[in-house]
Amino acid sequence: MITPQIQCKKLADEFGLDNPLYLKREDLHPIGSHKGRSIPLMINKYYADGIRDFVISSSGNAALAAARAIRERSDIILTIFVGDKINPEKLKLIKDEKGENIIIRQVPNPKQEAILAEKNSNKIKNLRQSTDDTALEGYATLAQELAEIKNLSAIFIPTSSGTTAEGMYREFQKLDINPQIHIIQTPDCHPFVEDGATNTEPSLASAIVDKVGHRKENILKIIDATKGAGWVATNEEITKAINETKQIENIDISPNSALSVAGLKKAIQDGWKFNGAIVCLITGL
Repeated sequence: MITPQIQCKKLADEFGLDNPLYLKREDLHPIGSHKGRSIPLMINKYYADGIRDFVISSSGNAALAAARAIRERSDIILTIFVGDKINPEKLKLIKDEKGENIIIRQVPNPKQEAILAEKNSNKIKNLRQSTDDTALEGYATLAQELAEIKNLSAIFIPTSSGTTAEGMYREFQKLDINPQIHIIQTPDCHPFVEDGATNTEPSLASAIVDKVGHRKENILKIIDATKGAGWVATNEEITKAINETKQIENIDISPNSALSVAGLKKAIQDGWKFNGAIVCLITGL
């Protein structure tokens, strides 16, 4: 599905931008987030290879994408591992998807549980985007849609493992365009860059949880190749981005999505100039 690319003139004016500013509304994807691009593709690929049992560890969006992708597919079994400290609202949404073929387990170490489940059986596939390059293929369509924006110059991407940014970059190369890639993370994950940002409490962007950074080397090369940058946003900056987007454009965005707007603001405050259209990726819940 093609998601809306909304030009936000008022927000651009508020930020002092002379260039068009777009919000890419992946939160309006039928599956609820940008994960709807990649997770279903992974399931379909491994289903074609004969796999019928899947596991996933998730803070919310990936689990919801997987559950919604197999909701009507009774021959597939999905086990979702979530952590003890998962956002209660996301846990409720995941539980709402529970069915005979969807099992939810709340455990102290969800990532390790999913890895062990795959390791202990060659009939189970772990839908782990951070280490599976199949996941990159799903974000090709996202890049294709963004490439329709005239004079696209920069994209701000909320980033945990870096899979979305890497997948989009690969497709942009095929399309022979090279917009700046800006990644925005939180102090709570494994940041690919350091900018001194800290929180006194856990980050509001609770889906940005990757602690390892398997794709860090690739992402740093992509940032360099596109002349982009990496940013780390605090809770204060996230909250301000949410409030400004609501007040100025009357658009509600989640803390995870707000990372993109917060990152753009940090770039502007740091003196960055752009020579074309700018996109903030609104990833979803």
